[in-house]
Amino acid sequence: MDIENSKAQMKKGVLEFCILTIISRGEAYASDIIIELKKANLIVVEGTLYPLLTRLKNEELLNYNWFESNSGPPRKYYQLTKNGQQFLNEISQSWNDLVSSVNTITKN
Repeated sequence: MDIENSKAQMKKGVLEFCILTIISRGEAYASDIIIELKKANLIVVEGTLYPLLTRLKNEELLNYNWFESNSGPPRKYYQLTKNGQQFLNEISQSWNDLVSSVNTITKN
């Protein structure tokens, strides 16, 4: 069995939840999201993040606004939609239930 693949799959499974949580704190720029994920050891590269952000936007969980930058091209900042906040609330509850279930099993 490939332990690295198993670890990667576990991280991939929670990535969407973590990204939505980061954005729920306020408008977020993609590179800031990557920095926060890296700090939490959920290493992500832009090639992984941008398709996920696009999918979440297409599912109407995110919107974005363009802001001019003094140091380069305009920046796209993401924020949750009302649907995105509802989705995050539901997935947060599911996450808490899952953590509780796993803890019950692994502590015995």
